[in-house]
Amino acid sequence: MPPKKSSAAAAGGKKKSSPYNVFMKEELAKLKSDPRPHKEKFKAVAALWAKSPKNPKNAK
Repeated sequence: MPPKKSSAAAAGGKKKSSPYNVFMKEELAKLKSDPRPHKEKFKAVAALWAKSPKNPKNAK
């Protein structure tokens, strides 16, 4: 029996990235040359997300 296809694959395309995923990808790319461990960089970017105007929870 072949494996089940995900709904995104069955629909013929990729699932749209959330605003959080887009933000994290952009901001982590900016910190690529930072010597800190990935875990610390991720925490720093997550803190930026909490205050970001791109965060739908902060939209006013």
